[in-house]
Amino acid sequence: MRTVFLGGGRITSALLAGLCLANFRRPVLVHDRNPHKLRRLREVYGVSIGTDLHRAVDKAQLIIIAVRPASVADLLRQIGKVGRPLYAVSLAAGIPLKNLRSRLGPSVRWARAMPSPASRSGRGLTALTFDRGFPAAAAREVRTLFGKVGSVLEIPESKFDAFTVTYSSSHGYHALATLAAAAGKIGLDRETALTAAAHALADGIVAWREGNTSLTALLHEAATPGGIAAAVMQAMDRARYGRVIERGLKAGLRRARENAKKN
Repeated sequence: MRTVFLGGGRITSALLAGLCLANFRRPVLVHDRNPHKLRRLREVYGVSIGTDLHRAVDKAQLIIIAVRPASVADLLRQIGKVGRPLYAVSLAAGIPLKNLRSRLGPSVRWARAMPSPASRSGRGLTALTFDRGFPAAAAREVRTLFGKVGSVLEIPESKFDAFTVTYSSSHGYHALATLAAAAGKIGLDRETALTAAAHALADGIVAWREGNTSLTALLHEAATPGGIAAAVMQAMDRARYGRVIERGLKAGLRRARENAKKN
């Protein structure tokens, strides 16, 4: 199935990097209005490129909508009605299938995917949901494509926005930066602070994912009652750490719903 990415930005670059790492050999074409961006993608990943939108779509069996949510409606208007069977996967956060299915005509079958930029290293996580009528064979192709760059979860569309605001690797980067900055304020140099914070966040989570010990048991093991780790967690809980995280996720949900209203 010939895959055409419509949009040559960061998420497309991350997916292409992961696909190259996985030795994905099927034909891929990337369309973008920016020829410099396209040339860079061709040089780095060896993909075919094109600045003509309609020609790119004409060559596709599967199109991946990889533009910002605010640009989706305009892109689909430019494509217009498609008079042949075509499969489309939208990566646009917050835009539901009901808003997409009528845009290109009834011959286009839609799915949504939410892939992580960590796909670049083959350690991505992608949520998928398929519209009614999406053929099983085509769905397998889509799962295979995203499975090349990491784990795949198929979830109901009703959970897509909650997944989107929860799974982002930005949480880890933000936590790493925040924890390291706080460590700097209590006396660690930047390099040591980052090393300690990265171990606290990444290595502990890897141990949980690759082991058989429950998260509750690991928390109990790491935070001895009356010890330093327990004191740290208690102080954070008193400062309503959990409430701050919840507020952040709810802000993301509001933005996702705004995207749906605009498209």
